[in-house]
Amino acid sequence: MSILRTSIALAAFGLLANAITSPFSAVADARKGKAMTATTHPAEPVFTTINRYMPKGYEQTSQRAIAVDKGPAALVRYERIDKRNAGSGGEHFSTVIADDGVLKGFARIDLDLVGGVLPSREEARGIAMDFLAIAAPDLLATHKVSWIEPHDEPLRVTRNGKTEDLTLTGMKVKMQNTADGRWMWVIVRADRQVMIFERDIVWISFPGHRGTEKWLHDSWLKEKGLNVLAS
Repeated sequence: MSILRTSIALAAFGLLANAITSPFSAVADARKGKAMTATTHPAEPVFTTINRYMPKGYEQTSQRAIAVDKGPAALVRYERIDKRNAGSGGEHFSTVIADDGVLKGFARIDLDLVGGVLPSREEARGIAMDFLAIAAPDLLATHKVSWIEPHDEPLRVTRNGKTEDLTLTGMKVKMQNTADGRWMWVIVRADRQVMIFERDIVWISFPGHRGTEKWLHDSWLKEKGLNVLAS
């Protein structure tokens, strides 16, 4: 087991050992205006969260050591066991895990999620808060919702021998961490499950662009000349 994987596993084990309070109570307390801390409301173990949101029928296809805002992390990619729409731009479930065990984000880009009726803004907000209570309760006390709007992600599929470019749409709840000024978002798909989560995103005000790397996004990997399956 690598040093990186060992540190992640130990961090996850530590969170599990301290998880004695129901994470959903954090939502109720946050709505009452009570300050929340990671100590009183720890996140569930990172691999538990990953297993909760990763669709069935996927297997790990690559893992690479990366840097997120100069901090060590791991990018782990999963694709369908049957190889449907595999490779860059296709179906995948990818995660970014910091070396201290913090889940920095995940993305589920899946043909099964195309279409459907999106949740309302209020419903998406509620789902996002429930998710944070489980996966990132440390953000509940300091989050501020900026906006809630539909968000599109590209998906490349091959059907009947032809390649098609589709759009996967979710309702994006974009928030700022008032403690450090960084950004985070939860994107909720039509089936009311979380499609994308990203946290601790640095935004450079001038000239106005994202500073944090986009490891979860195949288009960014392609732009950087990186093979999605490289380890």
